[in-house]
Amino acid sequence: MKKNYQVIIVGGGLAGLTASLHLRQQGHSVLLVEKKTYPHHKVCGEYVSNEVIPYLQSLGVSFEGLRPKVIDTLLLSSPEGKSVHTELPLGGIGISRFAFDDLLYKKAMDSGVDFFLGEVTAVEYNEDRFKVRTATGEEFNSELVIGAYGKRNTLDKNLNRTFIHQKSSWLGVKAHYRYDEFPDNLVALHNFKGGYGGLSKTETGVVNFCYLASYKSFKKEKNIADFNTNIISENPFLKEFLNKAQPLFGQPLTIAQISFHSKSPVERHILMCGDTAGLIHPLCGNGMAMAIHSAKIASELICDYLKSQNRNRARLENEYRKLWNRTFQKRMRTGRKLQALLLNQKAASLGVGLAVRFPNVLNRIITLTHGKPI
Repeated sequence: MKKNYQVIIVGGGLAGLTASLHLRQQGHSVLLVEKKTYPHHKVCGEYVSNEVIPYLQSLGVSFEGLRPKVIDTLLLSSPEGKSVHTELPLGGIGISRFAFDDLLYKKAMDSGVDFFLGEVTAVEYNEDRFKVRTATGEEFNSELVIGAYGKRNTLDKNLNRTFIHQKSSWLGVKAHYRYDEFPDNLVALHNFKGGYGGLSKTETGVVNFCYLASYKSFKKEKNIADFNTNIISENPFLKEFLNKAQPLFGQPLTIAQISFHSKSPVERHILMCGDTAGLIHPLCGNGMAMAIHSAKIASELICDYLKSQNRNRARLENEYRKLWNRTFQKRMRTGRKLQALLLNQKAASLGVGLAVRFPNVLNRIITLTHGKPI
């Protein structure tokens, strides 16, 4: 296996895989390091806004064989069950990460991206070059590195990122269920005391239920089963779902210490993409699209940089930081405000009531948390 590349990507989720595919199709040598084999499930809402579909198609990514669900309607409910439906301005697709990541992985492999399965323990920058070290002792070198390893990683500690030292009080839980009554075209966002959860169908027809809960709310119960029964089921929509749906996982997937604190898009000359650069609140419903869009921004800038006769790393980093903030910062701020509103039970009830009376308000909020087609 080669040891020297133009670009090394740490992390093989949506952002990492998309960037690897884009860069390789432009003729650059790319190594992607991912610690898990494909395919695998991830804690994720599994709804993708249509804003990124044209870009994926330009990379030759086709969903035709998978037949994901076409989603065009949102259902929003407050903890006590007050609810409102609205049409999604752009709409999206329901597809599992199990299938989506594997689709991109196979496409990247066919394009000539090199893969190494293992955990990255250190990324060192010296004399305008990177050295990437793995847990099993391998070392790889490159001119550029993209960080796309997700919400939280031991690498964040090694890089001494600011957010890693701040308290994170959120837990993510995800599982698939068989529930044929759930509409194919619907994504539902239901609030409960101390959190909120999303429901939508994937390409296989199963329903993905992914929720975010505060530790303060969760720690009062002994386990996930008790939390589902005693807290989540206070929302009548979720109570009906959990009573009727058949769980398909032996145990739900979980991820702890989810942080919504601000992160920098560039750390020690590494360009960060997806959740590694910043995590939008799941209630906004387009984290997957943002990950893909951030990969597009980074890849286009990197292609220009590598083709230039007068490479300027500082200019590359400043341009990426500027474009990332211009593209996503407003959405992130809106997401933080929405979360604060919906986690207050009285405010959530009033907000849903307002949306019932004035549907354009909800459509405006959706627009603020989503981008235009790319």
